[in-house]
Amino acid sequence: MTGSNDTPRYRAFADPDAAEAWLAALAGVSDDAIDLTGACLALGALERPWQSLDREIDHLARLAEDLHRTAPGPEPALPARAEAIAAVLFGRHDYRGDTETYDDLRNANLLAVIERRRGLPIALSILYLHLARALGWPAEGVNFPGHFLVRLSDGPARLMVDPFDGGRTIGTGALRALLKLVEGEDAELKSHHHAPASNRDILLRLQNNIKLRQIQAGRLDDARTTVERMLLYAPDRAALWHALGVLNAETGRPKAALDALGRVAGLDSAGVWQRQVARLMQSLRRKLN
Repeated sequence: MTGSNDTPRYRAFADPDAAEAWLAALAGVSDDAIDLTGACLALGALERPWQSLDREIDHLARLAEDLHRTAPGPEPALPARAEAIAAVLFGRHDYRGDTETYDDLRNANLLAVIERRRGLPIALSILYLHLARALGWPAEGVNFPGHFLVRLSDGPARLMVDPFDGGRTIGTGALRALLKLVEGEDAELKSHHHAPASNRDILLRLQNNIKLRQIQAGRLDDARTTVERMLLYAPDRAALWHALGVLNAETGRPKAALDALGRVAGLDSAGVWQRQVARLMQSLRRKLN
């Protein structure tokens, strides 16, 4: 949550070294202790080192202030909370899902999203979570297949919303239809489809959107840098070390590739990557000999 005590620290992210150090420190904290908004600002600053962040930090504070000022009472029901957040984020401040240039990398950079008022589902969800949490309203991200969502809660009551679609509320029928659109007509809604996403997983999914688009564009060096930044706050993920090893290999860095792939074995307790890693490491060693 952005607050007055965080503002000086956020402004320090204009220094890339400070942003990297702050992200690396997240590796040693519990998920609940992760400042999701701050982490997104730090990641955005690394991609835009020329930007001061002053305008974006002030804007995030203004969003929260607007919601504080217009919130309907101390403990509103979930529909009223959703309406209040939507009125601020999508009404007053005109945020929208970018349906026209969906794959634009700026849609996954919080600084650019604030600047353009357009973004991917997960980027807009992060702003939605920022507002809900600013008022102490329980909210969590949902790693729904192909389309990130947010769930508000109040005791046993739950309400799913789609920030990419102006904060529209989504019932079970709409969730089922969305799943079939993504996974095919035979897909059935299961509990894991709407399991909560941790703060760390939200950050990883945000950056993974960038990495995939960089790879699709043939920007493998940039993709490698993105994975390296993901590893700052999630160094125990075998899949990330595997991705880094592959990207190092494909960009002509065999020794770095071997170093990265060597980290996979100690983290891959289920043996998911064992065979792939062994083959790639054998090939890389032949190139070095």
